[in-house]
Amino acid sequence: MTEPCPTPLVTLAERLADASGPVIRQYFRTPVAVDDKADASPVTIADREAERTIRAIIEAERPDDGIYGEEFGTKNLDAEWVWVIDPIDGTKSFITGRPIFGTLIALLHRGRPVLGVIDQPIVRDRWLGVEGRTTMFNGQPARVRACAGGLAAATLGTTSPDLFPGADQDAFRRVAGAAKVSVYGGDCYSYGLLAAGYYDLVVESGLKLYDFAALVPVVTGAGGLMTDWDGRPLDAKSNGRVVAAGDARTHRETLAALAG
Repeated sequence: MTEPCPTPLVTLAERLADASGPVIRQYFRTPVAVDDKADASPVTIADREAERTIRAIIEAERPDDGIYGEEFGTKNLDAEWVWVIDPIDGTKSFITGRPIFGTLIALLHRGRPVLGVIDQPIVRDRWLGVEGRTTMFNGQPARVRACAGGLAAATLGTTSPDLFPGADQDAFRRVAGAAKVSVYGGDCYSYGLLAAGYYDLVVESGLKLYDFAALVPVVTGAGGLMTDWDGRPLDAKSNGRVVAAGDARTHRETLAALAG
């Protein structure tokens, strides 16, 4: 049986994170200019230079692979292997000096996420998820925790309750009202903490492929579940509504609450 993700590609993914980290660190907590993109989200020189660094390595070593990046667009998306890059997931945290953002590097095989890296370059936390392997957190196996009481006992995370559009906000508030504790902020970092056993649940809406692709192998490789709001696996065609849970009961009860 062929490996879902060959080891040389795993090694390359970690090298990409190693290369982007120093770029980001040199700008953290410095007076960088902040530009607004077309969707009003912020972007800085750190975002752009980190993605350029990652793309340059991929283009030199894997020129036939596709690339889907937040800052510099897409190329060759019909390739068998496509790298998905979010150089700083959580730019608002970055520009306010909070080290709870992360660099996301994913690899899709025929549209399905088979490898994911969450790299926090300031505190030097790194999660590596590879299909068929146990997720590693700072070089040690990561494992979600069981939440015996289900949703009613769960610690729930989301970046902001204000980021849910329209009826999605009502659906989220049903989940938050049923959960024991709600924690806000964190972007991708929340999913890493779920994989490490510190959160029980993360619910979000409106995510792009570069926001969630790397998270899927990290969460599932730690024993968790990560789907859309209808319980379907996440891939390049998903609609950006995501649920990540540490156990099946919490996941099931969350889907029911979202559905009303």
